[in-house]
Amino acid sequence: MKNNKVLTGAYELASTVVSSVLIMCIIFTFFFKVSTVNGQSMENTLYEGDQLIISAFSKDVKYGDVVIISQPNVYSKVLIKRVIAVGGQTVEFDYKKGTVSVDGEVLEENYIKEEMVISPLINKTYFVPEGKLFVMGDNRNHSADSRDIGVGMIDEDYIIGKVLYRLGDKELFNSDFKELQNG
Repeated sequence: MKNNKVLTGAYELASTVVSSVLIMCIIFTFFFKVSTVNGQSMENTLYEGDQLIISAFSKDVKYGDVVIISQPNVYSKVLIKRVIAVGGQTVEFDYKKGTVSVDGEVLEENYIKEEMVISPLINKTYFVPEGKLFVMGDNRNHSADSRDIGVGMIDEDYIIGKVLYRLGDKELFNSDFKELQNG
């Protein structure tokens, strides 16, 4: 009788553990993914080695979202960048003032690490075609992004997901999810 109780308890424990692991595998395969920051292009927002939870089901991106991009590029890297403009918008740079404008409106960018330096190799105006995104790193002077011919505009189909949470933070990263959290 005692052996049956022990076996039943062991079976229930094993069943619970296996079910939990299976549920976590499903969640992190289809809904969320974990990614690690590699490089300095998103400093002072994200740093090398930061672990991120990304939403794999939320593909609607807008200005300000930080996204993970799998589009092939000359650097053969998955990229982590901030969305600056979406299809149909025009991006303009004023290097003398150190500003970025979208559709004629100067962006308020309190997240950038430092002011951009003048680069004669970079165009000053870009039109973003439908289905594409213009992305940039927050560390503008050390970022291979849409300004770089080796990266260019990003096809929306290559967005793996939006960054939701940096492991170790006490709050959610993406403002859409902060609103949901605060109800």
